[in-house]
Amino acid sequence: MKLIKNIALSDTGFVFNPTTGDSFSVNPIGLSILKDFKDKKTEEQIKSRLLEEFQTDKETIEKDLYDFMKMIEQLQLTEHHE
Repeated sequence: MKLIKNIALSDTGFVFNPTTGDSFSVNPIGLSILKDFKDKKTEEQIKSRLLEEFQTDKETIEKDLYDFMKMIEQLQLTEHHE
């Protein structure tokens, strides 16, 4: 997944899309995932990091990451949103 190039992320979880003028807030986990995508990390790298960081099962991580990715696509934060 590739985030749009000019997306702005603050350390407090504020997300700004200058293309649309929309802004959003994400929790610390969402912010870390967005930063990972911005740093061009793969989904597999992100899943591995989340599995190490949080004490939960792989299926939960995969489902939650998938749901988050669908949400950021719907918010037009990805380059190839539909």
